Amino acid sequence: MSQTPYTFEYEIKASPKVLYPYLSSPSGLQQWFADKVIVRGSAELHFYWDNENHPALVLPGKANKSVKFDFKRGHSEPGKHIIELSLDVSEVSNTTYLTVIDGASTFKTDADAEELWDYLIDKLKEIVGS
Repeated sequence: MSQTPYTFEYEIKASPKVLYPYLSSPSGLQQWFADKVIVRGSAELHFYWDNENHPALVLPGKANKSVKFDFKRGHSEPGKHIIELSLDVSEVSNTTYLTVIDGASTFKTDADAEELWDYLIDKLKEIVGS
C-alpha cells in the first residue's frame, strides 16, 4: 500500500450488539455504507457505489467487535486495500466507539476522507437512533 490508512473514531450511542449487524451484514451495510451489497460465495461481498462493482473478501473478525473487508484491485496483493470497522466500549463511561481504518480508498485530501466518513457515520447514527 502506497499510502497511510485513514483512521477515524466516532462515538455512537448504541451497544455493539445493536451496531454490529450494520457493520457486518449485507443488508446492514446497504443501509448506510454502499448503494447495494451482494453476497458471492461464503466470504465475498460485492459493494456497489454509483453502479460500479467493488468486490471484497470478508476477513475473519470478532463477533460484536470488528469486521474487515479486503477490496480487490486489479492484480494487487491481498491485504493491500482493507477497510476495518471495530467497536470498543469504554469501561469508564460505557460509551461505544467505532474506529474506521480505511486503507482501501483514495482521496485528494485528508479533509475529503474525513468528510466522506463523517457523512457515512452520520447516516449510521441516524439509523440506530444515536
